[in-house]
Amino acid sequence: MNALSPRIGFDRFIRLEWAVAALRVRTGDATLDDLSEILDASHTGAAAKSKTMTVLNRLWLKPLPDLTEFSQRGANLYREEANASIVALTWGMAIASYPVFGKAAEIVGRLTAIQGDCTSADVYRRMAEIYGDGKDARENTSRILRSQENWGAIERLGNGRSVFRRRPVDVGTSSTAVWLIEAYLRYAGRAVPVASIGSSPAIYPFMINGPVSYALSNSPVFEMRVDGSGKQLVCIG
Repeated sequence: MNALSPRIGFDRFIRLEWAVAALRVRTGDATLDDLSEILDASHTGAAAKSKTMTVLNRLWLKPLPDLTEFSQRGANLYREEANASIVALTWGMAIASYPVFGKAAEIVGRLTAIQGDCTSADVYRRMAEIYGDGKDARENTSRILRSQENWGAIERLGNGRSVFRRRPVDVGTSSTAVWLIEAYLRYAGRAVPVASIGSSPAIYPFMINGPVSYALSNSPVFEMRVDGSGKQLVCIG
């Protein structure tokens, strides 16, 4: 579970194309030289490139030990499931590997749930309540928002001051959706009500439709139970 993972900071803006290139290296469809060439084209120095590689390593190339098997299943989905959402796979690894990314996603998801928009100042304020109001925390939150925008989850207007939620990607109850739910549970670190999974703020860019309970019950990864009030819960077994 995520509790075993160190709180390594998501401290770089990550373009989706870089994450996909790293995933392709992981699956053997590309080489490290290919990835290096892509990064060279957009980084001005070795230090910046090295910091980006640190994040990409945690996402796909060298996942944390407790996420190695999980990330491999995600990589397998990329190769084997024709309609696998690359954004969902990247998002899942981000929230599972980086609690700070998951928390920023959760905050954006909550703030935009009603009217579809919020201000970046609201996001910074709530992140500061958790991680402190230092310059690094604010800059890292800004990088996460930029990454989420590049991945198609949000649109930022007014020099980034306004944040608008984009139309969610419908992942149904596909194998990718079930894997994404597992990523969310790893981030949450606890059992959650099955009925609330589809509206979980941390995975706000995705729409999970269909018989979720049935899909989860068919996977050996999850443990299903019922609490005292009769509510069906799910956690990682």
